[in-house]
Amino acid sequence: MNHPKDTMPQVTAAAAAQTAQRTPNHVPLVEQTRDGLVESIHYGSLIALNADGSSAIEAGEPDAPMYPRSSLKPLQAVALLRAGLDIPQNLLALTAASHSGSKAHRDGAAEILALHGLTEAALGNSTDLPYGVVEREEWLRAGNGPTQLAQNCSGKHASMTAVCVINGWPVEGYLNPEHPLQVLVRDTITELTGEDAAAVSTDGCGTPLFAHTLHGMARAYGRIAAADQSTDEGKVAHAMRRFPEMVAGEGRDVTALMRAVPGLLAKDGFEGLQLVGLPDGRGAAVKISDGGDRARMPVTVEVLRQLGVDGGSLDTLQSPPVLGGGHPVGELRAAQFFSKN
Repeated sequence: MNHPKDTMPQVTAAAAAQTAQRTPNHVPLVEQTRDGLVESIHYGSLIALNADGSSAIEAGEPDAPMYPRSSLKPLQAVALLRAGLDIPQNLLALTAASHSGSKAHRDGAAEILALHGLTEAALGNSTDLPYGVVEREEWLRAGNGPTQLAQNCSGKHASMTAVCVINGWPVEGYLNPEHPLQVLVRDTITELTGEDAAAVSTDGCGTPLFAHTLHGMARAYGRIAAADQSTDEGKVAHAMRRFPEMVAGEGRDVTALMRAVPGLLAKDGFEGLQLVGLPDGRGAAVKISDGGDRARMPVTVEVLRQLGVDGGSLDTLQSPPVLGGGHPVGELRAAQFFSKN
């Protein structure tokens, strides 16, 4: 599905920055109950867009700037393909990943480096233990410590260094916002979201981080999910759908969501971000204001149900029950927040 850039609403940096000066008007999105009493509440904002870009569902303030964190990775991957990256689909999925740090993930990042004559020494990301619980425990039992390959963004960083080699750009300093690679990434994100960045910071792994709105991010995911496979956007979407275990990992909800709903594109981000794109061009974006990871999926599942996505396929993504004395006494559920347009 084509979405020409000149027909997309543009949010100027000045207007977005002004909005960023105040606290967004978040609303209750998720509740935890215990024996019928609401015990805790997660606030946030969300938006779901129709294929034509109009709003289908929204809550809170989806036009407030926020940092999309790792949900930017599929957009960054599009930029890398535009810069000449040409790697197998499983490694392209890893490029868009916040992976669990399994052997397949670590080996995949190392393979991207080796294909371009690089080693782990070229990476500029932070060091960390594997993100996945099982993977971290196995890693520690083997006597290992934090490394750059084990860090959950190593696939993206390996591909960024590879693109520098391909284009003759300096690998050293590839994380500088003014490096040709990061300028291309910024411009690609601006194009796909239809928004100028409201602010620029640094993500946890060290890459430049651009502030956008949930509205713009939902637009971008709808575009990528609906793109023809011959396009760079479509190549990223196809790789992520074909290898969802490389995008997150076994036991991770993002991998489970893509397996449960054929054609769906999903990516999470730290601080309570969940992005979804559907093959018909619809997109959805959720931000949990307190950064609570447990609240992402209950509200995302409810949004998908409201959009008419098969409810049966989503049943496996329900949150585990709240326990009392080892027995179910409550639930983590979406609040009654929906405003349909």
